[in-house]
Amino acid sequence: MKFALAIFLAFPSLVLAAGLEFKELIQEVNVPMDATNVTTEYSFTNTGNRPIAITKSDSGCTCLKVEISGGKLKYAPGESGVIRTHFDVGNQTGKVDKSIAIWLDQDPPDKPSLHLQAKIHIPVLIALEPKTLSWEIGGKIEPKTIQITVAEGNSVRATAVKCSNPAFSCELKTVVEGKKYELLVTPVVKETPGIAIIRIETDSKIEKQKIQQAFAVVRKPTAAQSVTAK
Repeated sequence: MKFALAIFLAFPSLVLAAGLEFKELIQEVNVPMDATNVTTEYSFTNTGNRPIAITKSDSGCTCLKVEISGGKLKYAPGESGVIRTHFDVGNQTGKVDKSIAIWLDQDPPDKPSLHLQAKIHIPVLIALEPKTLSWEIGGKIEPKTIQITVAEGNSVRATAVKCSNPAFSCELKTVVEGKKYELLVTPVVKETPGIAIIRIETDSKIEKQKIQQAFAVVRKPTAAQSVTAK
């Protein structure tokens, strides 16, 4: 599902950047829980007195693709264009900030003329708090809890838990069916470092939300903590 409803930050006037005049350099986008793609557009006009060429763009992420007016890169005075981005939402939720660097002719390699920003808000259907549990060798080893909470107005059942490492035991408890759960995690092997990926399976109707991931870690104490303990 493609989605591109943007709520623009307030700008009192057009933004002039390196000879190109933009309606906005920053956009905020609210998307639904089941969105898979987000599109943002940045319109501009060459208001200078010489041609300007866009020589390079870099989103810094394979999940964000940049298109420039169907491949048109050079703009005479008075000509307009659009820089369009396509963000692959994947399994991301919450607030995601993306920046796109734009180089114009005569820009040095390390100093792009423009930085466009997209602030994308993706609703959290299932919140895990915390997402990572940790213990230290030599410290107190006891069960710790991950709170699993379903967003208000929704009902999603946690149906199973799978742990990638038998050095940890997991117990899923129902607090309110379809609304809230607790996941108790306990290290079984306490004397050696270890890490586990915990998969929480749900009956969510949104495919990308069906599996949630948490992490458990047993690690050596840091040097500072070792010194303090002595």
